[in-house]
Amino acid sequence: MLTKKAKYAIKAMIYLSKKKKGEHALISEISESEHIPKKFLEAILLDLRKAGYLGSKKGKGGGYYLIKPAEEVNMADVLRLFEGAIALVPCVAHKYYERCEECVDEETCPIREVFRIVREHTVNILKENNFAEVISKEKRLKKAKK
Repeated sequence: MLTKKAKYAIKAMIYLSKKKKGEHALISEISESEHIPKKFLEAILLDLRKAGYLGSKKGKGGGYYLIKPAEEVNMADVLRLFEGAIALVPCVAHKYYERCEECVDEETCPIREVFRIVREHTVNILKENNFAEVISKEKRLKKAKK
């Protein structure tokens, strides 16, 4: 299950991805629109800025904005930042690999193989869904609802 921090980070990225190039959003604006506690959002946006996904400008006309186009940032990138490994078991994680203590032979472990497949499919889906694609999905869903 996603942590609230990861979910709020995704919501903030979607909100900022809807902005036109050169437009900025204030923390209070994002907080109110996305129902994210302001203090919590400040920490999330700071993490996203440190990771190179967002920029910020102080003063009049300031706020947060995407550094990279929405097409170049996918959900896997953001989830890894806030959740760490996408894998459900540590022995199949790429960036966060750890050997399972109880495992006798990783190469022939059927549990590992099933979760390797789950991880592979999950990562592919998350990578395919950049923030421009997520916005397109939202528009299609809203249109279908009418």
